[in-house]
Amino acid sequence: MSVSVPEAPASAPAVDVVPLGGLGEFGLNMMAISCGDTTIVVDAGAMFPEADQLGVDLIVPDLAYLESRKGQVKALVLTHGHEDHIGAVPYVLPHIDGPIYGTALALAFAGKKLEEHELDPRTVAVKPGDAVTVGPFSLEFIRVTHSMPDCVAVVIRTPQGVLLHTGDFKVDQTPMDGEAFDLHRFAQLGAEGVLAMFCDSTNIDRRGYTGSEMDVEDGFEEIFTSTEGKIVVATFSSSLYRLQIVADLAAQFDRKLAFVGRGMNENSVIAQRLGHLHLQSGVTIKDSDVSIFPAQDVVCLVTGSQGEANAALSRIAINDHRHVKLVEGDRVVISARAIPGNEKAIGRVMNHIARRGVDVVTESSKHVHVSGHGSEEELKLVLSLVRPKYFV
Repeated sequence: MSVSVPEAPASAPAVDVVPLGGLGEFGLNMMAISCGDTTIVVDAGAMFPEADQLGVDLIVPDLAYLESRKGQVKALVLTHGHEDHIGAVPYVLPHIDGPIYGTALALAFAGKKLEEHELDPRTVAVKPGDAVTVGPFSLEFIRVTHSMPDCVAVVIRTPQGVLLHTGDFKVDQTPMDGEAFDLHRFAQLGAEGVLAMFCDSTNIDRRGYTGSEMDVEDGFEEIFTSTEGKIVVATFSSSLYRLQIVADLAAQFDRKLAFVGRGMNENSVIAQRLGHLHLQSGVTIKDSDVSIFPAQDVVCLVTGSQGEANAALSRIAINDHRHVKLVEGDRVVISARAIPGNEKAIGRVMNHIARRGVDVVTESSKHVHVSGHGSEEELKLVLSLVRPKYFV
């Protein structure tokens, strides 16, 4: 039940909320909010094509609305650094007549893309608790927990009332970096009165609570204990908590760690620079040195958990990778949930690996993955705290 939300004056200008992607689909997360001659955009996500979409490299949101507001789009606000929220930034930025706001990690990941496209980044770093003003909008950033660090929800104060965009979240009670979900601030907003909350609903059909990122540590430790050959872990390169768990176990079990794949190498460097990934001295090796060490002394973190054709895991699976070769006794761990539409591609990669006599571990056989999205009870908790007039 919502609390009493202050009524906007009759003279207050209208506020339009226009989802441009990510509503009822996975990927392309992007929302425009307009008031008078000012528009702000929250997130700019991409989607990777399915196997039958030949000739398509990347899918981005429909930008016609932004084109119709030319000169009036004054800011792009990023909630976090996952591809489905920042992948389209280089294509959206030319339509933005203002800066990109985001946390340091989100901006670093997005900045890498802007550099590749030779675009001026125009970034402004924010932290939880910060507030900025863009035209008639006042923005506030609130700490939330997800499957990567440095994630925020965005409060947008408008002439019509308070809007809350949660970004992606789960309520992780034991976050690996100690940065807890700011439930207290959510409750304060609820007492103040929230007109509308736009909420992550990816796992709305899952009962109970989503586990903590730390919950997969035991599953991985069991794999390190029982694997005689090399361990190859495929996960998202932005899943920095997962990378940290594997890196810590590599040091504990005296295995050398290799980052394999462009995204894995680039993101691990950025994460180390910003203090979100901590590697013990001497634990890492170059992927070109993997073959130098005995298989039982190596673990590889690789890209390609979704079966992407040109990613490291797909090339390893068909023995087409220059440096990483699979042999019997090795073990491949797919530490990610299959994004709907990618099941066939992942299945093909798993079949290639199995034909090589190599064991494949997924979340269905061992606890090697936990979702980054809140389940039913977490959504109920957030809803009970915020009590918005409208829940989207």
